[in-house]
Formats: sequence, structure tokens, C-alpha cells
Amino acid sequence: MRGIIQLSPNDEVIVRNSFKEICLAKKEVLLFTGEISSHMQFISEGCLRAYYMDEEAKEHIVQFGIEGWWVNDLYSYLTNTPAKQFVQALEKSTILQIHRDTLNSLYNEVPAIERFFRLKFEKAYVAFQYRTIDAMAKTAEERYLEFRAKYRDIEQRVPQYMVASYLGITPEFLSALRKNLK
Repeated sequence: MRGIIQLSPNDEVIVRNSFKEICLAKKEVLLFTGEISSHMQFISEGCLRAYYMDEEAKEHIVQFGIEGWWVNDLYSYLTNTPAKQFVQALEKSTILQIHRDTLNSLYNEVPAIERFFRLKFEKAYVAFQYRTIDAMAKTAEERYLEFRAKYRDIEQRVPQYMVASYLGITPEFLSALRKNLK
């Protein structure tokens, strides 16, 4: 939050006490499809993914998240409807979680928090729109090279088949692509 909003020492304590720490084991699911996402989740430590499964039970990774990032089925959270995505830890992880009702109270108690989350939601929307347009406008090679440049630390932490899923290509195609780039 630092660098985005200014909080008094008292407000910092209020905000800190509003979050609950959740420890996840590797492969533990934080959110199941069909559940309503009623928490915002900040990744304090670890790596998570958000994904959905199609009718043929094929996984499609929508988002990775690492330390300092927020991860969620944002549509479920904002509309209070059942999640279409799973959120799962890819390694042992620590999440700081705040319930929707607590966050709404916090908006009134510490008004700067409302600005912080508005800016975060705006950034998430922009990233989502950019990723959608990218998927339609760029080749698989261009998407992979951009992913490597922007998220080198994630690429080192997740299996290649998950990177392929995130990019919308098969693991075999990614393997051939990586081989050709060497």
C-alpha cells in the first residue's frame, strides 16, 4: 500500500488488524468453482494460480500470482455470484485475506483504503483487457517472449505445461517454440 496511499500509524494498525493470515500447502485450493468469493487475497509469500476447467475438464490458467500480488476470481467477488475459477497454491504460500464486509467497513473507517482498492481494480481491468487483446493480436511466439520478459520469475517457479495453458497453447507447441528460440 505504501507508495500508493498515505496512512497514519493508527490507520496502518487498523488495516493490518483487518486482514487474516492463511497458510496454504502446495496444491491446496483456496477457492473452488461454485463458491462465492467473499475475500480479497494478497499473496504475502508463495505462488498461486487462478484457472477454470472447460467442459472436457481441460484446465485454462487465467492468472498467476506471486508475492506482492492480489489473486482472486474478481468477477465472483464483485458480483457476489458463484466462482467460475479455482484459486490454488502452486507452492507453500501465505495469504493475507480480508472479507468483503470487513473491507466495506474499512472503506468508511480509513477512506484512503477505498482509493487504494479503486486503483487496484482499475489496474486489474487494464491488465485483463491488455491480455485479452494480446491473445487475439499476437502470435504464440510473441506472447511467450513477452511472458518471459515480464514474468521471468514466474516462469522459473511454475511447470512449463502451466505456462503453455496461460498462453493458450499446448505444452508440445511450447516445447518446440522454446527449442527453436535457443
